[in-house]
Amino acid sequence: MNSIIFTAGARILVALVFVFSLFMLLRGHHLPGGGFIGGLLGAVAFIIYSLASGPEETRRALRVSPEVIAILGLGIALLAGLVSFFMGDPFFTGQWYWVGGDSYETAAFSINSVLVFDIGVYLVVLGGILSLTFAFEEET
Repeated sequence: MNSIIFTAGARILVALVFVFSLFMLLRGHHLPGGGFIGGLLGAVAFIIYSLASGPEETRRALRVSPEVIAILGLGIALLAGLVSFFMGDPFFTGQWYWVGGDSYETAAFSINSVLVFDIGVYLVVLGGILSLTFAFEEET
């Protein structure tokens, strides 16, 4: 597509959708959302960019192969499960660390293995969907 209007509009839309995907990722372990829906929205942002600029330009903008992103995400998700295993709990049990307080209500923020798992899922979904999309676009 060589539409000037679509290309200009895609730049704004891609930024908005990608920021919204990060928002959905970060709110996922307390409210609806998480790594899966965030990864889908992130992939949609890159798909819009790909429709506006082509798959080659999108691969250059991504800088890393989608397959590598998916493998990295799978490793991060596995690490989240191993944290609980090494703490003596069953595999993939959520581990929570409160910063600035003793509980969820009094803490300034929490560091947890659930968020790490969500980040891994985000990257797996983003890499997987983009791999499929690039394969379909380059085939035609």
